[in-house]
Amino acid sequence: VQLQASGGGLVQSGGSLRLTCAAARRTTSNNGMGWFRQAPGKEREIVAAIDWNGGRTYYINSVKGRFTISKDNAKSTVYLQMNSLKPEDTAVYYCAAALGSYLNTEESRYRYWGQGTLVTVSS
Repeated sequence: VQLQASGGGLVQSGGSLRLTCAAARRTTSNNGMGWFRQAPGKEREIVAAIDWNGGRTYYINSVKGRFTISKDNAKSTVYLQMNSLKPEDTAVYYCAAALGSYLNTEESRYRYWGQGTLVTVSS
């Protein structure tokens, strides 16, 4: 599976962005998916995760109520809608596909990774 993340950019505090992760070579309709981020000087962390059919989602506390993860299995695409962005959301965002179909919050359970897209939020 090849994952291509896009949609990052520069946005002012309070603005919105939608990240897209499209799969190639193989469908991810049966995979749990996740969005991770890595800020400068910090370790990579999970931001949001979703199970194979979108029935279950997970968010870290700092993005709850502002970010929404969704999945379109017909297009083998996962999205991360980010609203009310804050400067502390600045990071490189990565999408990833887990080996299984369930919701996964542990990075070690993710097998396939996209190349990352940079999100910069100015104050």
